[in-house]
Amino acid sequence: MRPEDIELAAAPGAPALRGDLLLVGLATPDLSTNSYPGGLYRVGLAGGAVREFTRGHRDWAPAISPDGSQVAFLRSAKAGSPAQLHVIPVDGGEARQLTDLPLGVGAPVWAPDSRRIAFVARVPEPGRYGVAVGDQPPGTAPDAAAEAPRVITRLEYRFDDIGFLGDRPLQLFTVDINTADIGAVSINTADFGAADTDAVGAGAANTANARQLTEGYGTPEHPTWTPDGAHVLVRARRDWGVVDTLNTDLYAIPADGGAPVLVARSAGTVEHPVALADGTVAFLGDDFPDTHCVARNVGLWTVPLVLDGAPGRPHRLTDPETVDAEIAAGRPVVTDSGLLVAVRNRGAVELRRVPLGADGAALAELPLVAGEQAAVKGFAADGDRIVCTVSTWDAPGEVVLVEDETTRRLTDFSARLRARGLRQPIEVKGVAPDGYATHGWVVLPEGEGPHPVLLSVHGGPFMYHGWGFYDEAQVYAAAGYAVVLPNPRGSAGYGEAHGRSIIGAMGTVDVDDVLSVLDAALERPDVDPADVGVMGGSYGGWMAGWLAAHHGHRFRAAWSERAVNSWESFVGTSDIGWWFAEAYCGTDPAQLLARSPLTHAHRITLPFAVVHSEHDWRCPVEQAQRMYVALRRNGVDAELILFPGEGHELTRSGKPRHREQRFREVLRWWSRHL
Repeated sequence: MRPEDIELAAAPGAPALRGDLLLVGLATPDLSTNSYPGGLYRVGLAGGAVREFTRGHRDWAPAISPDGSQVAFLRSAKAGSPAQLHVIPVDGGEARQLTDLPLGVGAPVWAPDSRRIAFVARVPEPGRYGVAVGDQPPGTAPDAAAEAPRVITRLEYRFDDIGFLGDRPLQLFTVDINTADIGAVSINTADFGAADTDAVGAGAANTANARQLTEGYGTPEHPTWTPDGAHVLVRARRDWGVVDTLNTDLYAIPADGGAPVLVARSAGTVEHPVALADGTVAFLGDDFPDTHCVARNVGLWTVPLVLDGAPGRPHRLTDPETVDAEIAAGRPVVTDSGLLVAVRNRGAVELRRVPLGADGAALAELPLVAGEQAAVKGFAADGDRIVCTVSTWDAPGEVVLVEDETTRRLTDFSARLRARGLRQPIEVKGVAPDGYATHGWVVLPEGEGPHPVLLSVHGGPFMYHGWGFYDEAQVYAAAGYAVVLPNPRGSAGYGEAHGRSIIGAMGTVDVDDVLSVLDAALERPDVDPADVGVMGGSYGGWMAGWLAAHHGHRFRAAWSERAVNSWESFVGTSDIGWWFAEAYCGTDPAQLLARSPLTHAHRITLPFAVVHSEHDWRCPVEQAQRMYVALRRNGVDAELILFPGEGHELTRSGKPRHREQRFREVLRWWSRHL
């Protein structure tokens, strides 16, 4: 795989299934348009038959109506345009646009009556983001250089790859597809009953076809309907976001308008609620006290759905130590034999079934449905017929069918990519100095070697390298490098105690684990222990700086990307710094300094690449600038590589041309030093 081959990495999204209709959105990086175009595809359940269902610049997030007659989906009309809600009959025809909101809309969720759709959308403050003020014509809002100043009174006021939050809060909408008629945005708050007037921010916005049901800073997300269609369930900020909080709770929003109803106060957070037929609500969530919210396993919970009494008390169904649900894979799915949940497990994301009536079941007691040595990215079911989007080492995603306890792949979206000759990861197991068993992978290039080695550390730190497709490892292996991928203590998928073991202790056992996996890989005769480089992004960039300062003799050079280099400044400059730094390092200024690679920059003598995105708000660019200046002043062979217009997610979802250019910079750097 070469840098330009990112164009072959077709990535299907979560599938939609009803009866014999199986749909999936497919997006592929396109270097010519510098975007991710793609449409919806219909996949035959018998296998082999995959045909185009819609054709827009970018169509995704299909949702089939309960009566099976229509499909709702999101469409971006051109590169960079906001996504709008569309519907199309299942038997074909022209797609009909239902919304025209200035900042786009979120994924559609059908009501039980197949007539209404719920979604969330950001409502911009008048005078910003192209929204007019007063009687001005639409689209005549001042540009950013002429806008009024932002008055900020909250700690959570911006977010990486989204922007400022207070002047475009997220709100819940519904639309009736039978009366939908695109209209201009107007201000109308008459239908909204605020639970607390202090929580009300920007005025509610209605279009002629979409009704806004919430207001303020509650930030409702993950909508789902109650079985009677009278309410929309959402996760939202505790106390509707009146004050800064990391907690989210379960609310019911009346579909005909009215104040939010608190259904359950969580033990920590609520994600992806789904109403069950027995009068309860299942949701994903974790459990944490105060700001100790990092490295907590996400479990499956249930709570009674009570709308006219005291909020229910959630009950956790899965074991908090061993079961860690993957929120990014989507909401639990109901089948006749239990609830389906994606679970992170030793580098895999496995689809597991939680039996109805389960109570604290351990991971081994949850039947495996799909995803062994793979990563389930999304899933759906109709009855006991299950479909999944699954990523494997040689495919960003394929659609598989699980039926009658057998699994069958239905698509071959990655055929051209596989034809490039991808390299299969090999498991590596090591032992840390304290006897702790460690785990990771090595991806080897062709040939007998000995090959130069790249030690690549993941971000998070409560994330993981895994069995799914990893474009970076494939590109580096194709260029001749053996790529070592460790999951040290602090990583996810190995138990909550494993993940929390580095809180207040970064740079201790996590370093031991990383080096133990490297040592295990270096025992191979086809790798060169004298020709090793270290690289990583975010926490991995922190690790690259830390290893360069404390174990620099083991490496020829370092590549540190979007890194935390100074916890002291990260507290006030990162979008999450106000709570994340304390969660991992505490509040003692001496500890913040001691665990910052910048503090130890004077120890670094090896060549060092400092790589960052100019619009990164997770690890702001000052983290790179300060490190680069310190290294250059110390006489280090250092480079500062900056990508304009990108945020923290450049390597995964940045502009395709920047992703290709970054690969070329990586290969240029290592060709100089290994």
